[in-house]
Amino acid sequence: MAGKSSGAVVGVDVGGTFTDLVELDQSSGQVRLAKVPSTLDNQAYGVLAALDKAGCELAALDLIVHGTTTTTNAVLERKLARTGLITTRGFRDVLELGRRTRPNAYGMTGTFTPLIPRNLRLEVPERMDAAGQVVTPLDEEAVGNSARALIEAGCESVVIHFLHAYANPAHERRAAEIVAEIWPNDHITMGHALLSESREFERGVTAAANAAVQPLLDRYIRRLVRELQGGGYAGDVLVMNGNGGMVSSAQVAREAAKTVMSGPASGVMAAAYTGRKAGIGNLITYDMGGTSTDVALIRDAEPSVSNEIEIEYAMPIHVPMVDVRTVGAGGGSIARVNAAGLLEVGPDSAGAEPGPICYGRGGAEPTISDANLLLGRLDPAGLNAVTGAVSLEHVREVFAGKLGDPLGLSAENAAAAVIEIANMKMAGAIRMVSISLGADPRDFALFAFGGAGPLHATALARELHIPRVLVPSRPGITNAIGCVVADLRHDFVNTVNTPLDALQAGQLARVFADQSRQGEALIARESVEIRDVRHLYSVDMQFVGQTHLLRVPLERPDVTPGELQALFEAAYFRRFRVELDDIRANLVNANCSVIGTRAELDLGSLIDPAGRKATLQEARTGQRPVHVNGAWHDTPIYWRDHLPLDFTLPGPAIVQQMDTTLLIEPGDTASGDRDGNILVQIGACA
Repeated sequence: MAGKSSGAVVGVDVGGTFTDLVELDQSSGQVRLAKVPSTLDNQAYGVLAALDKAGCELAALDLIVHGTTTTTNAVLERKLARTGLITTRGFRDVLELGRRTRPNAYGMTGTFTPLIPRNLRLEVPERMDAAGQVVTPLDEEAVGNSARALIEAGCESVVIHFLHAYANPAHERRAAEIVAEIWPNDHITMGHALLSESREFERGVTAAANAAVQPLLDRYIRRLVRELQGGGYAGDVLVMNGNGGMVSSAQVAREAAKTVMSGPASGVMAAAYTGRKAGIGNLITYDMGGTSTDVALIRDAEPSVSNEIEIEYAMPIHVPMVDVRTVGAGGGSIARVNAAGLLEVGPDSAGAEPGPICYGRGGAEPTISDANLLLGRLDPAGLNAVTGAVSLEHVREVFAGKLGDPLGLSAENAAAAVIEIANMKMAGAIRMVSISLGADPRDFALFAFGGAGPLHATALARELHIPRVLVPSRPGITNAIGCVVADLRHDFVNTVNTPLDALQAGQLARVFADQSRQGEALIARESVEIRDVRHLYSVDMQFVGQTHLLRVPLERPDVTPGELQALFEAAYFRRFRVELDDIRANLVNANCSVIGTRAELDLGSLIDPAGRKATLQEARTGQRPVHVNGAWHDTPIYWRDHLPLDFTLPGPAIVQQMDTTLLIEPGDTASGDRDGNILVQIGACA
C-alpha cells in the first residue's frame, strides 16, 4: 500500500439545497466543516465554495471523495445528452414497450418518454439465441452505416444493445470495435459490459441511462478536477457510486449509471459505519434534507443493496444500488390548500433558490421549515443560508393567509397540520423499507440525519413504535461523512438462468471466482489505503414460471444445489409466508460484491472535545416556547458542542448545532455515547 492516501481526507456531498463538506486529518485529528448553498447550474462551484469556506488547503489534501447528484438529476429531469441506439433487427422498440405497466395504477391517463427517441434507435441484422449460439451473423457494414447516421443526427453518445448478449457478447464487442473507428469520442456503451444479465428491457434501459448521462458526468468531473488541480490539489478525486462504494474520477464516466443515487448512498454508508461503532447494527436510516427524504434499511451493519431498483416509472437502472426509497418531503417542501380544500405538503420544493420564506431570499410559499420556525422548533437566529432578515410575524401572516384562513385554523395550528402531514408521508416511506419487506420496525433503531431529520425523528419513531433514535454527531453533513468513511466496492452480476436440478458441479463457484478476481484487480488499482478485502455473495432466484426475483445471501461461494434449494425456500417463506417446495427453483443471477475495507476513523473528533462542558446546565443556552403534540411547552435549549460526553437529558428539550436541530419530545430521554452520538429512548416504546 505504499504511496496510498492516509492523511487529510475530504468528503463533499452535493444535495438539492446544500453542499456539505468535512475534512478529517488522520495524522493531526483536525476537523473542518462547511455547509454552503448548492449551485445546481454547475455543482463544481458549490464544491469549491465549500472547500474555501472550510479553509481547506488543497495542496495539503491527500484525497477528495465526492458524492454527486449530477446523474440522478439528469435522468429525473430528462436533461440528457443526445444518444443513439444500435440494436438487433426487430427490437428497436424494446425500450418503449417495457413491461405492459401503466404510469398510473388507475385510469388510462399518463405518459412515458423513453430515454432514446425512436428515430435514433437503429436496427442491424444480427441474432444470438438464449444459449449464446449465432442465429444471424453480424452485418458489420450495417453497423458502420448506423454509426455514421447517428453522428449526422447529432448524437454524442451511443448504445450497442443486442439480443441475448449476456449469453454471448461477441457481436456487441465487434460492433463496438467498428463504431469506435468512426465515433468522435469514447462514449460507447455496450449493454452486456454494464449489466451481464437477462431481460432485454432492463438491460437496455440501464445501458441507455448510462450513455445518456456519460458525457454530462465526464464534462462535470473533468471541470471539477481541473479546478482542483489549478488550486494546488495533486491527489485523486474519488466519486461515490450508488452501491456505497467509490471509484476514481478517471474511470467513473465509463459506468456513469452507477453514480445514480450516489448522494443518498453515502449517507447510508455513514449510518452503517456509525451504527456498527455504536453497537447498533439494525438501523432504519432517515435522511430529511431540504428537498426530499430518503429512507433505507440496514441489517447487521450491512446496507441493503439491490439491482432491481426502478427510480421512476419505466426507468429500471439495474446496476447495484443501495436500496433507498424517496418521498417528496423536505424542509423546503411547499404546503398548499388544493382545489378540494385539502392541505397538501410537497412534492414541490422551494429548493435552494428562493428557498423557504425564512431564508430571506424572496421565498413566498409556506414550507415545512417555516412551519417548524413558527412552532418554536427552529431558532430564527440560527438558520443556515439566510441572506435577509424575515420576521416571525411575516411568516405567521403568510401561514394565516395561505393556509389558516382557507382551513379555518390559526397560523400556528396550520403549521402544526403541515408538520403532521409531512410526518405521515415520511412514516409511509419508512413502512415501505421495513414492514413491506417483512421487517418489524420495533427491531430497529431510527438513524436520523439530514438538516431536518432530527427535528422530526422522535415523532416518527413514536408513530412507528421504533424504540430508539440514534442521532450522529453531525447529522446535517452525514452524507459528506459517508464519503470519507465509505469502503471501496465493486459489484458484479452474471446471469446463470439454470434450474437447480440442472446446475453443474462447481458452476456457481467458478462464476464467483471470476467475479472476485475482477473486483480485487480493480481495488488494487485505486490510490486508497485499505485494511483488507472481503467478499459478499448472493444469488437471485425464482420458482420456475415466476417473473420476480428474490435475493438470497450466501455465507460462502461453494454452496451445493441442495443447500441453495433450502436457502431459497427459507427466504421465500420469510418474505411471503408461503411454502412451495414442490415447484422447481431456478438460479437466475450470481452476485458478488468485492469490498476493500478502509482503516477505522475516529468520529468522536467531529465535535471538538475541548468545547464540551462539565454539566448540562453549562451547555444550556436559553429557553423558548415550543409547540409539541398540540400544546406549548417551555423548552430548554442546549448547544450540542457543549454537551458533556456522558449525559442524560429528559424531554422536552431542544439541542441545536451548526448543521441541524434535535427535538426531544416530552416523555423521551436522550443520552450521549463515547463517539458523540445522541441516543433518544422513545418514552411510549420503553
